Amino acid sequence: MKATHTISGHSFLLNALFVILNLGGLTLTTIGFHEHFEAHKLLFVCIGIGLMLFSAVALIFFKGRLMIATVSRVIVGSLFIVSGLIKANDPVGFSYKLEEYFEDGALAYRIKEFFGSPGFSLEYFIQHALLLSVLICIAEIVLGVLVIIGGKVKLVSWSLVIMMLFFTFLTWHTSTCDGKKKFVDRDTYSLEIPKEAQLSDTKIDEAKTNKDIKIISKNSKEVVVEELKSPQCVTDCGCFGDAMKGSVGRSLTPKESLWKDIVLLYLVIWIFAAQGLVKANNVRQNWIYIPISILLISGLSWVFNWYFPILFSIIALLASLWIYRIRNKFIGNHYGSALIVTLLCSIFIWFVLKYDPLRDYRAYATGNYLPELTKNGNPGKFQSLLVYKNLKTGATKEYDGSSKEFMDSKIWEKTKEWKYETMINKEIIPMILPSIDTAQFNPVREINQLSADELSMEVVKKQLKNRKITGLLLEDILTKEKIEISEIEYNVESYPIDTYAVLDTIEVENPDLTEVSIRNFLFTAPKVLVLVSKSLKEFDLDHLAEIKTLVSKAKKANVPIVFIVGSSSDEIESFKKKHNLHVPMFMNDGTELKVISRANPALMVLKHGRVKGKYTGNSLPTFNWIQTNLLK
Repeated sequence: MKATHTISGHSFLLNALFVILNLGGLTLTTIGFHEHFEAHKLLFVCIGIGLMLFSAVALIFFKGRLMIATVSRVIVGSLFIVSGLIKANDPVGFSYKLEEYFEDGALAYRIKEFFGSPGFSLEYFIQHALLLSVLICIAEIVLGVLVIIGGKVKLVSWSLVIMMLFFTFLTWHTSTCDGKKKFVDRDTYSLEIPKEAQLSDTKIDEAKTNKDIKIISKNSKEVVVEELKSPQCVTDCGCFGDAMKGSVGRSLTPKESLWKDIVLLYLVIWIFAAQGLVKANNVRQNWIYIPISILLISGLSWVFNWYFPILFSIIALLASLWIYRIRNKFIGNHYGSALIVTLLCSIFIWFVLKYDPLRDYRAYATGNYLPELTKNGNPGKFQSLLVYKNLKTGATKEYDGSSKEFMDSKIWEKTKEWKYETMINKEIIPMILPSIDTAQFNPVREINQLSADELSMEVVKKQLKNRKITGLLLEDILTKEKIEISEIEYNVESYPIDTYAVLDTIEVENPDLTEVSIRNFLFTAPKVLVLVSKSLKEFDLDHLAEIKTLVSKAKKANVPIVFIVGSSSDEIESFKKKHNLHVPMFMNDGTELKVISRANPALMVLKHGRVKGKYTGNSLPTFNWIQTNLLK
């Protein structure tokens, strides 16, 4: 007769103690590898691994595998649901992160390096990044629900192991990526495609002088080029994306993300090892496991300052149990549970794709005061250190060249023992970029490209007052050639008095003023409507009529309205002319505009630099509503 395994094993109390010791050991080991505990690393790691090994053996001996697997199921399931929902809340943003990984010098370089396959590429997946983003989000949530209710344990445990191995590889790559390394990349350029043919010609020319570029083969159809390149290191794995930046002030570092995945992988291995023991929850187990899971999800929701995951999890878990309990031949099973959770996820993702993220963690979220977010960074602190190497042992010493320790050591005199190696710039306090980088958010327009729409703005007129500055009219005494320069440029060394004569004082173009910016205007204006399009080529024309109406009514009410786009001046003028749109338009880096809104177009309402509202093209309010509810 087959033995029946219970969660208690040989002893409920002992196994519960061993589970606590195992998780405690896991926690200590993880802490030991954190940079803040570097001084006590050996102590933490030794105690942690010791506890993990002892408790793991004890759990196996006392038949406690089912207990630790059950605890792991609740923890992993809760984390997967929240992690999946955070990604699903902003699938477009997650797709941008996937695109970074799919770049040829990013994740693909590891495959090129490991398997000696320089032609390998993941760039094909860039065009499918959004679809993959959605599928990963749904998979995480579905697996999270199923592992909590004990549905399709073997399939789920295999899926969890595969997913966690992939995520761990991803975060390992991110945490160990060295931008200074070189890898061999091989590209094939088709001569039948004009753009690639032109690029191949450039590579052929560069190969003549650049040793890092090598032409492998060339025929009438294609050119194969091998090149030494540096990896494109992704600095943020995107595991919790903007959620942690918007809630706790920073995202996980690559190393922290790696350890997060190692911990999850460890817990998943316990689930995998006990897959033959785990059965679908009975009613009593659901009354225990689901409330504990909801409690964990509530804690994570508090961390991320977003409580929608609690509601979604309750609905998803109850719906998955309800459809399983109806015992329908086709969907009254755990496949039906997966199906209904997939449906719920799809509805949520459809909503956020149509109307922007439900919870906006980005810098331009409603309620944020933008000027403040340009100053919340930290320039960091760095120290220049001299590095000396011991000629016998190879050990190195670092010194502050101005310190008493360095002066007392007289190490520079000990040439038979020590050799100066290099100077390094050591980070003392990490540099933190502000939430809004003014170099990235700076809507501008070149002066020679300004149209009547931009010239009508007072802020533009004020900046153009500085367009002319005092200058000098010079004449070359010998050739009689006249030269106009700014007064500040004039000096007798560059323009000797025996060569150049000063004829008159004139006004000249200010060489430092080539464009006008409206950033400060947006940060200080009593009220302003800001239309945003990350690319006019991708602009959804279905909303053009509403935007024209909004522009017209804003002008009549004397409320400033501007349009910021991630396109060129030529594209701007072509768009305005084609669609008869008369609104001041300014250029900005498209990447930053993607941060403002994932939609194209979008509207941001500002009042004294504070975001009063933000809307996609699918939810544009009327101007009267904006006046009444946001600008009073």
